[in-house]
Amino acid sequence: MNRWLLRAMTELSSRKFISRLTGSFAKSPLSRRLIPKFAALYRIPVGEAEKPLAEYATLNEFFTRRLAPGSRNIDASPDALVSPVDARIAAFGPIENGLLLQVKGQDYSLEELLNRSPRSGQYRSGYYWVLYLSPTDYHRIHAPCAGEIVETEHIPGRVYPVNERGLTLMRRVLSRNERLITYLRHGSGELAVVKVGALNVSSIKYVEKLPRTLDRGQELAYFEFGSTVVLLTEDDTFLPLPGFQAGDQVRVGQLLGTLAADTAIR
Repeated sequence: MNRWLLRAMTELSSRKFISRLTGSFAKSPLSRRLIPKFAALYRIPVGEAEKPLAEYATLNEFFTRRLAPGSRNIDASPDALVSPVDARIAAFGPIENGLLLQVKGQDYSLEELLNRSPRSGQYRSGYYWVLYLSPTDYHRIHAPCAGEIVETEHIPGRVYPVNERGLTLMRRVLSRNERLITYLRHGSGELAVVKVGALNVSSIKYVEKLPRTLDRGQELAYFEFGSTVVLLTEDDTFLPLPGFQAGDQVRVGQLLGTLAADTAIR
């Protein structure tokens, strides 16, 4: 099957109503019987879940499950920036003149990704991480550092797949899909947590009673089915931990690098 036909088929299947239908079923009591099969199919470590499988009323409730206390260790290093999710690293690196370079063969502009926000200019020479959550992964999103929420924005959009095939086949998926952006001010500047919707993601939701200030590792939001988080750091505020490679798995709370305590990295 040629690339054009694959792209056309993906365009036809990536309609919002399909994700809404999937979400409606996943939230219905009928979906409950699928939970054991779903967990087995994707080899989900059910022992980490907050509750036994039998106590989840719907597939969506299981998919958006919390973990049992102590399942994740939040790095306690001073000025640590940690992974906000359990995910596979799809791409990462310096932002060069406002571009996220070579994300599965494509370049993304900050202006498009951030919906032409006036804040885009603060990230033109920063750093980015593209973190893909598969159905196997835990799907709650946590604060990558302590800070204050200074702005949020919801950007309507498409629901193209965000797996490796989707990112490679379709054009500019991360900046065309639905997005929920949180800007978080920390001690040395600001960062953006860009939550990208995808096929079969019926919604991206903040936790209820979202606080204005967050501790590192505190719950921020969650996906209803798999998707991607793009983490952006402001210019001259972040020093990455060496040794990561595209394809590596990371977990909530795992150290990604160090935020500047003041202007030391500048």
